[in-house]
Amino acid sequence: MESFYSIQGEGTHSGKPSYFIRLAGCDVNCDWCDVKDSWEIDSSQYKSIDEITNEIKKFSTDLVIITGGEPLMHNLTDLTSALKKLGKKIHIETSGTHPVSGYFDWICFSPKKFKKPLDEFFKISNELKIIISKDSDFSWAEYLLRQIKNKPELILQAEWSKSDIINPKILDYIKLNPKWRISLQTHKYLHVE
Repeated sequence: MESFYSIQGEGTHSGKPSYFIRLAGCDVNCDWCDVKDSWEIDSSQYKSIDEITNEIKKFSTDLVIITGGEPLMHNLTDLTSALKKLGKKIHIETSGTHPVSGYFDWICFSPKKFKKPLDEFFKISNELKIIISKDSDFSWAEYLLRQIKNKPELILQAEWSKSDIINPKILDYIKLNPKWRISLQTHKYLHVE
C-alpha cells in the first residue's frame, strides 16, 4: 500500500527511526481501523522486492517494520530474506490470523476480537499489544494473556478516537496490574508523518 521512513510511534520500540512497509489486504476489518484504505489490494500497488530494497537503501535506519492491513496475508519469506541480506532488523505487527512466513527479529502480536488469532502466536510473540476501546477489553486482554506461553512485553493502547476517555482508564488499570504497560501513539500526538 505504502512505504515510508518515519519514527515508530507506539509499542515497545516507540521513538526509534524506522522504515515502514505497509502491505495492502486485511480480512480482520476492525470497525475502528485508522487505515481502512489498506484493506483492499489493487494490482497497481505491487512492487518488486528489488524496488522495495533499493528504496530502503536510501535511509540510514537498520529497522524495518512490516505492517498492514494484515501483512501475513502475504508470504513474506522472499522479502524478509532480502531485507536480512541488507543487515536490517525486521519487525512485524500482526493480528496473528495467518501463519507466519518470513524471518523476524520482533513480532508484535495485536489480536483483535473481529477474527480469532492462530495459536502459534501465543508461543512466538515478543510483544502482546491489546487495543482498548471499551471497558470489557481489559478482561479480554487478561483472557489472551492466560494463553501466552512465553514472556512478551505486555502493552495496552487506547483506540485512537477514544484515547481521551480510555487512556485514564488504562493508567488506573496498569497501576493495579503492573505487568502491563501503556503505549501512546506518539506519532499522532506529535503529528509525525
